[in-house]
Amino acid sequence: MQDLKKAPIGIFDSGIGGLTVAKAVIDALPHENIIYFGDTARVPYGIKSEETVRAYALEITRFLLNKGVKMILIACNTVSASAKEEIIQAAGDIPVLDVITAGTRSAVQMPDHQNIGVIGTLGTVNSRAYVESIHAFDTTIKVNQQACPLLVPLAEEGWIDNDVAIQTLHHYLDHFDDSGIQTLILGCTHYPLFKETIPSVLKNKDVKIIDSAESIAASAKQKLTEMDLLNSEGGNFQCYVSDRPQRFHELAERFLGRELTTAVEVVSLDK
Repeated sequence: MQDLKKAPIGIFDSGIGGLTVAKAVIDALPHENIIYFGDTARVPYGIKSEETVRAYALEITRFLLNKGVKMILIACNTVSASAKEEIIQAAGDIPVLDVITAGTRSAVQMPDHQNIGVIGTLGTVNSRAYVESIHAFDTTIKVNQQACPLLVPLAEEGWIDNDVAIQTLHHYLDHFDDSGIQTLILGCTHYPLFKETIPSVLKNKDVKIIDSAESIAASAKQKLTEMDLLNSEGGNFQCYVSDRPQRFHELAERFLGRELTTAVEVVSLDK
């Protein structure tokens, strides 16, 4: 059992955004070894068919399982919406957590949760994955969605609190001014970078912000504790990508808020 405690947590995303999940996991579980995979050769997933997304996700799942992970975190809203059940089946006894379920659980556990706002990419909003996930808990909850596609390139540019970012956030979030939302789920893994800026833009300052990256990190800690699999002496972080490691390395340090001490390795999943 001790060896399994030292086994890494596998985290994957279609690209860079899932590093906000990695950061939250590092903060919550600093002694865990982590393997992160970003499918940078095939990003974005949101414009691809569900069949294609499932195929990609299962390739990555097999890669992580071959690395001996003790848990898999789906840090991609598109994959969470399209392929969660297939990944759970492929993983067997290895627990699988996803950002949509984690974010939903955090939102519905808030004292005031009868009117929930969700911001995400066009693909996530159009999939209605958060609506379905929230209504699986309680069909009476009102869900108000807003797509915010420009926030992804702004996050990757590092423009998270300048005039352009604030104007863009107003363009999207003014949608909620008279909506009565009580909580707002950040339904894209890029969006936690705007977490400090968003409250200043919202008309209702009492709206609670739900960071699904923090939510899934908390769920991971709880699950590993229940399974007696917490590591007490690790802390290694290794990144793998399918393309453009140099660009990934630059963005990774911005998203993680810390220096990457190991090289980003490129792997080909179809070989």
